[in-house]
Amino acid sequence: EQGLQLLELGGSVEEDYIRIARCFEATRQRCCRLEQDGHRAREQLARVEAERAALEVKLKHARNQVEVEMKKRHRAEAELEKQERKLQLVLELLMREPWGNEALSREQCSVLSALAGRRLGAALAPVRRSSAADESCQSLLSHSDISYDRTEDDV
Repeated sequence: EQGLQLLELGGSVEEDYIRIARCFEATRQRCCRLEQDGHRAREQLARVEAERAALEVKLKHARNQVEVEMKKRHRAEAELEKQERKLQLVLELLMREPWGNEALSREQCSVLSALAGRRLGAALAPVRRSSAADESCQSLLSHSDISYDRTEDDV
């Protein structure tokens, strides 16, 4: 458009050609800058995509680790419940058997009576948890509270 305007203005042909040449040069320089910008943008895109891929790999490993830890926790909780049931049965057996009361001291009998009278898990809870931090973390890390979704693995 600028070239057409220059031609319409009149003047010498040589001046018109010089103006047209300057317009072409300005356009060429603008194209070069745009090409460089495009090249930088492609390089940046490649770096960002590589970083994203690395983060996706880390996410996949983290999800796998969470899954492994959840399975370990479930197994440990099942084993704990199993052991608590066994201990409860032993306590009930000792409390019912006449020879059990004779073989045990008064202090042992009172401890067993207290344990048998209460829910065993609640009686053992202070022993299982070593600190207040562990207790607060247990509620945060409860397997029922964890929302684990693998739908984004295929992204």
